[in-house]
Amino acid sequence: MNHSHTPGNSQPQKKFSFGLEPPLAWAAIFSFILFTTVCTLAGVGSILRPGYVLFSFAVGILLYLRYPMLYISFTWWLWFVTPFVSRMIDLKAGWDPSRFMLVSQFLVTLITLHTALKYLPKSLREGGLPFVLAFIAIFYGFLIGLIKAPSVMIATRGLLDWLTPISFAFYLFINWRSYPEYSKNTQRTFLWGALIMGLYGMYQYLVAPAWDVFWLESTKLNSMGTPEPLGLRVWSTMASPAPFASVMMAALILLFNNENKDFFRLPATAAGYIAFLLTTVRTLWGGWFVAVVSFFGSLKSNLQIRLIITFLIMVLCVLPLLTVEEFSEPIFDRFETFGNLENDNSAQIRQKIYEEGLNKALTDPLGNGIGNTYIINKKGLLEQLVVDSGFLDTFFTLGWFGVTFYLGGLLLLIYKIFQFTEVRFDSFMAAARGISTGMVCTLLGSSGMLGVPGMVMWGFFAMVLAGHKYHLAQRYSQFNHHQYNNHQYNNHQQSQ
Repeated sequence: MNHSHTPGNSQPQKKFSFGLEPPLAWAAIFSFILFTTVCTLAGVGSILRPGYVLFSFAVGILLYLRYPMLYISFTWWLWFVTPFVSRMIDLKAGWDPSRFMLVSQFLVTLITLHTALKYLPKSLREGGLPFVLAFIAIFYGFLIGLIKAPSVMIATRGLLDWLTPISFAFYLFINWRSYPEYSKNTQRTFLWGALIMGLYGMYQYLVAPAWDVFWLESTKLNSMGTPEPLGLRVWSTMASPAPFASVMMAALILLFNNENKDFFRLPATAAGYIAFLLTTVRTLWGGWFVAVVSFFGSLKSNLQIRLIITFLIMVLCVLPLLTVEEFSEPIFDRFETFGNLENDNSAQIRQKIYEEGLNKALTDPLGNGIGNTYIINKKGLLEQLVVDSGFLDTFFTLGWFGVTFYLGGLLLLIYKIFQFTEVRFDSFMAAARGISTGMVCTLLGSSGMLGVPGMVMWGFFAMVLAGHKYHLAQRYSQFNHHQYNNHQYNNHQQSQ
């Protein structure tokens, strides 16, 4: 496939920088930030809510077409901070139950559908079969959703959760030639994300800011803690603890990467781990452990030694904060529930969901379709079905037919990435493989394939594939260069 016209290669690649180059891109980004700040301080929700969506989409298109490196960072940061901006304006201008502003990150991410529509059929020759299978499953699920869901709007809203991770991941994969730049960009984006979101997460827990309290009281989400200092389950700048924990899990694994020599690495580690633990999301804690084991087992022995040293340094950074009673009490209380699951309310609820949902999920060959989170109860009324498991959610939504494609693509991805040997020397690839593997394990206890967690899982799968293709091309190029030199040498010898 000729990649010379893909969005990721429409211009000569430039090293990612926080400077003012390229000026047009940064002018657009700063204008968007200024617009958001002014409207938020003025409390003009009627202007900010639609304006934020339209402005971010316009900036996203500009960056996608001309500055792909900044587009990737801009997209991630929209996922990181848009819920926070939404809460700020809600406090100033009143509660918006539609949560319209949260559409922005979906729309900006779905700009990558341009790449998918253009290159998806051809990608089969490039190893893109897992993405093709996933797209087929989602298209099928959406068609069923249009038929079965209470409304087209509900089906379309559900489609956003399922489609955006696959579309974004395919974009990263198909632009594999830019893997070195994309990996460094992702590394730096998540480092700053860990630092900023980690620090705010600690502040949120200690202070319980008015905008977060107002949002929690308006949503009436009791599972996210009590609206008071030291009473919240941390979700930082994002919309809930689980999505925030999934992003932080990825960021904290990337911080192990020895290629990352940034000065802010240690403070990002300290703040990131405390905020991550204060989410008290045990499923993501387990995912982090799986990711670390996968990452460690991937590397050469000399890199493993460096990883151990890095881990010890990080422990020294985090331990002093864990001695603070305000932080340690909820964290250790949550850890204690691992050994007492029979008396843990959360575990019992999840077990009940499995018992009630398993039969319903596995006995419907067609599925209820994307967006259909309701069933008809014995009284003939619509009843919401809570599925606290990615695997059950997939069966319930896509049915056996759709699951064959979706999980088939996912299993194929897992098989492929564990065949790659480049993870032995490419620490970013090893970290990305650990992150994606850890996220797959979280599907046992959460719908980690949707929305922000799905962006993490599928996005880092794509980075592993892109890294493999890049290194394969490099080896092929070096082999051809060696063959050419031998040919030139032989011709020279024969002419003597």
